[in-house]
Amino acid sequence: MSKTEIDLAGVRREYERARLDDEDAGHDPHAFFQRWLDEAIAAKVGEPTAMNLATLDAEGAPRSRVVLLKGFDARGLVFFTDYDGAKGQELARDPRCALTFHWVEQERQIRVLGRATRVATEESDRYFHSRPHKSQVAAAASPQSQPIDRATLEARFAEIEARYPDEVPRPANWGGFRVAAHTFEFWQGRRSRLHDRLRFRLGADGQWLRDRLAP
Repeated sequence: MSKTEIDLAGVRREYERARLDDEDAGHDPHAFFQRWLDEAIAAKVGEPTAMNLATLDAEGAPRSRVVLLKGFDARGLVFFTDYDGAKGQELARDPRCALTFHWVEQERQIRVLGRATRVATEESDRYFHSRPHKSQVAAAASPQSQPIDRATLEARFAEIEARYPDEVPRPANWGGFRVAAHTFEFWQGRRSRLHDRLRFRLGADGQWLRDRLAP
């Protein structure tokens, strides 16, 4: 190995900021998720609402990318996208998906398993028109996941921006998905790699079952 190469096997850190006790987590994963999310936002961690979204393509192969959480309550976690893009088409074929939050500064991770459904058009309208004007223009201009050259994309942006100088109509193929969770897993880094992992699974009776997993 040359002097300029990095020994990846030696890149490590010790986790010792906090612990995760069963009693502290309680029995409602939605409430505990909200608490950890609030703490991440209050701590000003980088992109606290960023989450990795994993889907399955037409051949059943996994695909993942990062999206932003834009809503959360007991019904599920909401993000917005182009329904004609890759992830929109994949979720239309198979609504099963996984979400992962990783807050490095707090040595925490949350994994969510669930099924995605489209939100109501009124909810998509409301969020779309809350976005900055240029973000509205970009959504209307971009044929998400389709091959395009930069000049054509910028020309489409300029044309739509000139046509709608104040507010852009929400494209019919743009809107939200809500992921209704059936599993939450909360991970807290601990010293010597003896991490805390608490899992909540939704039972057939609608009650959440909590157990602790080996790290």
